[in-house]
Amino acid sequence: MTITEVLQFVDQLVEKQTGKHLDDLETKIIKGLWEGKSYTEIAEHCGYKKAGYIGDVSRKLFKTLSSQLGEDINQSNFCWTIERFSNKSKSNSVNQVQKGLINNSHINLCPNNPPNPSKNTEQNLEKKCYHDLTLAPKITHFYGRETELQTLSHWLTDQNTRLISILGLPGIGKTTLVKHFIDLNLQNFDVIIWKNIKLSHSLDNIITEILTNINPAPIQTDNKLTQLFNLLRQQKCLIVLDDIQELFASGQFAGQYKNEYKDYQNFFTKITEIEHQSTLILISQEQCQEMLCLDEDLYPVKCLELEGLDNADILKNQGVKDEEYWPKLIKLYEGNPIYLKNIASLIKNVFLGKVAEFLAEDTLILTADMKSRLSELFHRLSPIEQQIVLELSKSNQSVSREDLRQSLELSSMDFINGLQSLNTRYLLKRMEGEKILFNLSPLFREYLRNHS
Repeated sequence: MTITEVLQFVDQLVEKQTGKHLDDLETKIIKGLWEGKSYTEIAEHCGYKKAGYIGDVSRKLFKTLSSQLGEDINQSNFCWTIERFSNKSKSNSVNQVQKGLINNSHINLCPNNPPNPSKNTEQNLEKKCYHDLTLAPKITHFYGRETELQTLSHWLTDQNTRLISILGLPGIGKTTLVKHFIDLNLQNFDVIIWKNIKLSHSLDNIITEILTNINPAPIQTDNKLTQLFNLLRQQKCLIVLDDIQELFASGQFAGQYKNEYKDYQNFFTKITEIEHQSTLILISQEQCQEMLCLDEDLYPVKCLELEGLDNADILKNQGVKDEEYWPKLIKLYEGNPIYLKNIASLIKNVFLGKVAEFLAEDTLILTADMKSRLSELFHRLSPIEQQIVLELSKSNQSVSREDLRQSLELSSMDFINGLQSLNTRYLLKRMEGEKILFNLSPLFREYLRNHS
């Protein structure tokens, strides 16, 4: 669409809703939004010192357009939504002329798909439904997380969020949450693809496989990324990349890409910058650095950080008894589903399933599987982070930043960056009061104290 076509289409909608045409400021705002400018840039162009007024006028416009089009329109999805509805309007006009010619037309396998938003794409990908969940786990039990499910649904269906990170410690339920959401919402996406970085590291291979499966036409080897974004514009796609932390280097601060995987960094950034109607979900133990730098109010990105479950149902079907003691056991193992499954197996085999007898030992037991997972976490840390957590493990009490700093021979820069990195790995517990206090989870502390 040209900017003239955009302005004509929006003006018609505004005039229908309010009885008035676009004024000069509204016209300039729409031009700026269409060119991808921020509110601040539009304000400077229009001679306003603050972007707040531009934002207020824009939101009023969005409300009017939302009312006319029946969809929630915001800064992130404005361009794509206007183009989609404009093309739909043109398509409906053509269909009125071409009634009776249906036998000669292309049959769309996904009739609810929006029309092609661009006439100038280099390759017109054939539109069809395609779901590849071969590498996704089968979910047999799902406990709690109703709030998180609602949050995901809101981001994906109401806000057109393009990049979502699901974050948390190993075993906390990140993959289970995303798969359960997909199981409930298969019909809402034309294309769903699940990839695991542990099994397929190469971004080029992942993109090639996606394009090959969606479109049988030959792939332009020197232009794969453009072809992928054409697909993301033309169809509503949901792509899930699990175990993103495998892209990051061990022994360094969190989120530092290995040299061979730095192309992912550019890919994730482009996902947020280029207009399209699809979503990429990243499941990871560490947050990507580029997402730390993006303001969620200005960019179509969201982060969902998962904590442990406080739900006794998690121990059902695990063969353990003494239900009144289950909440204490869940608290002891921080509501981590994998840890609770492991400890329930131990209780069943050694204590005949009697949770009360296990708790009477009054000892925090780490199974071999827990030790292995915690060891993997520890060895991913940089030397600076290892010094910090080993020092923290010496005390059962929370420690202030000042006291912790004095007990370590680290520069101020290394110390502060180390704390920040540990925080993005979800290994630090913080208590905020007059001073911020730091501590470790009892499980990680117990591992460190026995670490050799």
